[in-house]
Amino acid sequence: MTLLLPIVALILGFVLLIWSGDKFIFGASNTARSFGISPLIVGVVIIGLGTSAPEMLVSAMAAINGKTGISIGNAIGSNIANIGLVLGLTALFYPLKIHNKLVKREMPILLALILLSYFLLWDGRLDFIDGVVLFSVLFAIFTYAVFATKKSEDDPISQELIDELPEKTTRKAALKWLFIGIVVLISSSHILVWGAIAIAKFYQVSDLIIGLTIIAIGTSLPELAATIIAARKKEFDLAIGNIVGSNIFNTLGVIGISGLIYPSGFDPKVLTRDYPIMIGFSIVLMIFTIAWRKRKNGRLGRFKGALLLIAYVAYSAWLFIEAQIIPTTMI
Repeated sequence: MTLLLPIVALILGFVLLIWSGDKFIFGASNTARSFGISPLIVGVVIIGLGTSAPEMLVSAMAAINGKTGISIGNAIGSNIANIGLVLGLTALFYPLKIHNKLVKREMPILLALILLSYFLLWDGRLDFIDGVVLFSVLFAIFTYAVFATKKSEDDPISQELIDELPEKTTRKAALKWLFIGIVVLISSSHILVWGAIAIAKFYQVSDLIIGLTIIAIGTSLPELAATIIAARKKEFDLAIGNIVGSNIFNTLGVIGISGLIYPSGFDPKVLTRDYPIMIGFSIVLMIFTIAWRKRKNGRLGRFKGALLLIAYVAYSAWLFIEAQIIPTTMI
């Protein structure tokens, strides 16, 4: 089997996944608003779910095919890519100023949730009950976010969420794009997973490696675009908030759905190599964004962004060398 068709499937899958994700958000947010749902709630829930829909559906499709490695690798790899690649690259061009409130509240929650999922997976299996626990926590967080946001409607981040809502359209057009978005999301996820599995078989590498690298980078492209756009507008809290929110959703929803659909064991390296790296990236991001002086905001500047990007490239190279795709003499 040649690589041409799987590569075409992979590229086509990514393009359609990103396009359909945008159309799904457009249709879902306008449908919700047409039924009188608060724009703020639409911004928190619909946009939050929509931006993570590609990762969720790719994970679900992989689980249906019995490829737990792609599901777990996609979640962990996306979290690492969001910090190392997305924030690292964004900070190189647009240094980010970060309010201490965000660092003190959201980032410790993210780290705690990563440790929770690590504890659940410690036995080397992702079971149905693990998926139930992760999804229950995700539901609780969304419920809390809705109530907390409604209490602080004058908060700058709340206003930025409302400003980022797609332009309004008719209910008929919204429902049309919602349907098209869902259909193409599911189809493109299937095409993408098929291409990824075929490439993994061709190179004789594990599904986990493909999930951690190619799939993770591809499904993180919407976050990269959204973060750079927010940083260009100087909406720094929204830029880093998107990443923290996406990582929380990946940790709970993307891993959780795999356990609900296809409970199974997984590669032990997830716990000994990839989880520690993900935890390390999360801790480094907290340290990098803390304001060490009172009444000052944190700052993720170009130097720190370069360090994150270098660390991500090094981790990716390590994975490929270990998979024997890149000969060690090339490094």
